This record gives sequence, structure tokens and C-alpha cells, in this order.
Amino acid sequence: MKITVRGLAIGAGFGAATSLTNALSSPYSTLGAPLAGTVWASTAKVLSLLVGLGWAWAALAVAMGWLAKTWTRGAMAAVLALAAATAAYYPMDALVRDEPLAGYWPEMLTWWAASVLFGSVLGVVGAAIERPGVTGLLAGLTVPVGGAAQMIALPPRPGLAFTREAVLAEAVIWTTLGIGASWAVYRFWAAKRARTVG
Repeated sequence: MKITVRGLAIGAGFGAATSLTNALSSPYSTLGAPLAGTVWASTAKVLSLLVGLGWAWAALAVAMGWLAKTWTRGAMAAVLALAAATAAYYPMDALVRDEPLAGYWPEMLTWWAASVLFGSVLGVVGAAIERPGVTGLLAGLTVPVGGAAQMIALPPRPGLAFTREAVLAEAVIWTTLGIGASWAVYRFWAAKRARTVG
């Protein structure tokens, strides 16, 4: 029960925050227009670039699986978190854009289906992070490697243009991915060394 409530709450908060930062970062939205050209708009843009990427949503599912510890609970927690994130994201979008929610249903259904399909797998991956050996290493490297692949293929910038916000967001993302990969490798070698000594 606890993991269910936690998954729903964290997911809903993530989805709503993502939609809100997107709205605040856009000079064309009702919320973002008054902030245009200010440091707050730049901050919102960086945050929007950080949480609006696919790997960030995947990281949410993996983190929920890691918190759940077991494969079954990890899969369930990840699916619930992604489904709740979707359920919060689109109504928040409709609210801040002053649009009817009915127009968002096809996208919501698509992402709910993806939440079940990919969320369950990513939740199991997250739960496997604590496993010893290569299994734990590969699970721990899933988000850093997936994030790096997305950053290379689809960097968070419009076209080829570099903006201050995009550069800062990319620096934060690459640093986070590097720390995550280093942590996974360190845990693997530390556990291997402990087994060898023991």
C-alpha cells in the first residue's frame, strides 16, 4: 500500500511540475508571458529542459523500482508513477493553456499504454540496481547510458541553436549522467573487491 501511494504521489507531482515548468518557460503562455526576459523565465526554461526529456521520465520509473526493492513491486510502482505523471501532466496542460481536456485523451491513452509497457520493465531494472555483480552494474548504467544516447541523438535545444539555458541544461544533464555512471561502476568494483578480500 505504501509503495502504491508513494508511486502515485511522486508521479503526479512530477507530471504536474513538468507541465507547469513548460508553461512558465514559454513566453507565449499565459503564465510565461509576464516572466519573459527575466531570470525567472530562464530558470523555468532550464528546469523545463531537464524534466521534459524522455530519459527523465524513464529515470522516474527506474527510481521508483529502486525504492520498491523487489521486481514485482518495482514494476508496479514504476507503472503507477508514470501513469500518475501522465494523469497530472495533461490536465495541468489543459488548465494552463485554457483548453478542453477532451482534446488530450488520445495522447493520454497512448502514454498510459507506454507507462504499462515500458514502466514495468524500467521498474524491474530499478529494483535490480541493488543486485550484486553484472546485473546490478547494468541496471545502474541503464539511465546514464539511455540519457547519454538521447542527449547525442536529440539534445535539448531548438535546431542547432545554442542558448544559455540549453547549454546550462546540457551541462547539468551530462554531469548528472556522469555521476550516475560513476556511482554504478564504483558500487560494482567495491562489491567485487569486498568479495575478493572476504
